[in-house]
Amino acid sequence: MTTTVTYQNVHNLFKLNGFHLDRDDLCRVAYSFIKEGEAYEKAVGDFILDWFDSKPYLMLNTSGTTGKPKFIRIEKQAMVNSALATGDFFDLNPGDKALHCLSTQFIAGKMMFVRGFILGLDLDFVAPSAEPLLRNTKKYDFVAMVPLQAQNSIKALQNVKKMIVGGAKMDKVLENELSKVSTKVYETYGMTETITHIAAKKVSEDFFSVLPNIKISQDDRNCLVIDAPLISNESIVTNDLVEINDDNQFVFLGRVDNVINSGGIKLIPEKIEQKLSVKIKERFFVSSIKDLELGEKLILVIEGENQLLPDDFFDELDKYEKPKGVFYVPKFLETENGKLRRADIVNTL
Repeated sequence: MTTTVTYQNVHNLFKLNGFHLDRDDLCRVAYSFIKEGEAYEKAVGDFILDWFDSKPYLMLNTSGTTGKPKFIRIEKQAMVNSALATGDFFDLNPGDKALHCLSTQFIAGKMMFVRGFILGLDLDFVAPSAEPLLRNTKKYDFVAMVPLQAQNSIKALQNVKKMIVGGAKMDKVLENELSKVSTKVYETYGMTETITHIAAKKVSEDFFSVLPNIKISQDDRNCLVIDAPLISNESIVTNDLVEINDDNQFVFLGRVDNVINSGGIKLIPEKIEQKLSVKIKERFFVSSIKDLELGEKLILVIEGENQLLPDDFFDELDKYEKPKGVFYVPKFLETENGKLRRADIVNTL
């Protein structure tokens, strides 16, 4: 008879920072973190106690991928199912060494603990930082990072077998650098509503491949619709424009709410940003401002001090992709989890 893995289970091979811990041990650690720990440890303590309480769900704040940010109810069993799918897709086994370097305030950081509990990982937990592998010479089977962490860890990746990168879109420069390392590096696609990733692709590939038990389609806007019965009872309708290759693969094009209609020409900022990412080292994005003639005028916004761009700077862009204006902002506004507040930044111009 097959035993169903539930959120009450802690795999007997699970370790946290070198110590075998069961459910009771974890709750004791949680109380200690809350009472005496640093701020990032208190967040871990709160999550562990929430995870093992009697409620079958957690209330989490979304990042805004499917609409305005809001609190949603996520079933703990769905998080368990997500962890099992990740283990299957990335071939993770009990006892594999993993590094947890993400903030537990967000779904990705919570899910690293759930994967550890359920899959029996040997989990090293460190304070979230921009350089999580700094002065760390341990070897890891599995690591999850955001793009900034990955950028700052390239020279140390020889000690990592597999790494997933998510939370924000990687630019072409970082993708190219990560494609040259011996580590198997995957970019992930997901959101809070899908309990982190539902698809992944190697950094050298164009198409995302979905995880087990995930079905994809498009709505009438050509936006991705996700059917994941083990994660959500309802279809998840995103605002992400995609091109579907087959039942299991898709290309992310950009967000429908970012699409710019300039003089009747529809432009996808993310596609233009990919082309410009090889030329601009600073953080930047493509957006629009109102224009009497065109309706919306394409602009480029760069973080930093004013600089003079060469005359041929936009030569590799198509005719309608060339910005009609370039603006510089000393410091970009960000959300709590580090995503750019594009609309608010444009409103300051």
